[in-house]
Amino acid sequence: MNFYDEMAAIAIEMITEFGQPVTIRATTIGEYDPETGSAPADSTKEQTAQGILLDFTGQEFQNNSLIKQGDKKLKIAAQGLEWGPELLNKVVVQGRTWSIVPPLKEINPAGTPILYELQVRS
Repeated sequence: MNFYDEMAAIAIEMITEFGQPVTIRATTIGEYDPETGSAPADSTKEQTAQGILLDFTGQEFQNNSLIKQGDKKLKIAAQGLEWGPELLNKVVVQGRTWSIVPPLKEINPAGTPILYELQVRS
């Protein structure tokens, strides 16, 4: 196990201990078929991750005008995920659905994803 794999293992261990389960939901919209005049039903895939939901600090509000009142910071451990979160995905934390807004940060030293840091809005 290399150094970054060890860091990913530590991240998942700490977030599991102090965080909570988070559902990442990706919806693929059915593409319209002009020959049939219809579109197939949308498909949704989900996966459960471990995450920590945090408030932004006052200094973060001063330094970033894209943060709105009520936005939260969500840190998700990358280890064990089938796929990483994307901007069009939704996340469900404590029964509440949140949209991911830019920026979506991936902590990925040397090609090993360790942590995703998301700004989420309900």
